[in-house]
Amino acid sequence: MSTQTFTLDRDQHGRLTLTLTDGTAHEGVVPVRAFPISAPDDGLSLVSHDGQELVWIDRLDALPAEQRALISEDLALREFTPTIHRITDVSTFATPSTWSVDTDRGPTTFVLKTEDDIRRLGGGRLLIASGQGMQFGVPQVADLDRHSRKLLERFL
Repeated sequence: MSTQTFTLDRDQHGRLTLTLTDGTAHEGVVPVRAFPISAPDDGLSLVSHDGQELVWIDRLDALPAEQRALISEDLALREFTPTIHRITDVSTFATPSTWSVDTDRGPTTFVLKTEDDIRRLGGGRLLIASGQGMQFGVPQVADLDRHSRKLLERFL
């Protein structure tokens, strides 16, 4: 959809407001990625509070900077995925096991229920789901320190 077909602002409560060229305003719209893991910048919908797609955006980077910033801020709040920088300890090499990790949000621990909770995304990227449903990302396994890679290899 052309970027001239809508405007995007925040209301007094901080929610996104979409205004179409015909003047129709939709408060509380939510951006939803079509492929959040494999192609996060390709395909995005602006969805109404009742789940109806209002606008389809082919590429996030095709939007003007102001609209892109508003959407990115909203997505960052909803798509909280800490990045693992280092695996400091694993309680056992059998699952379930407790992992101690350093992330971009600070140190934390989580329980890995099964090896199937580690998803290979391609290109050396991983997504690890904790037993509590939290998602942790590893942008590039090769960039982890030797100790972390060695611990991780036991589960892959």
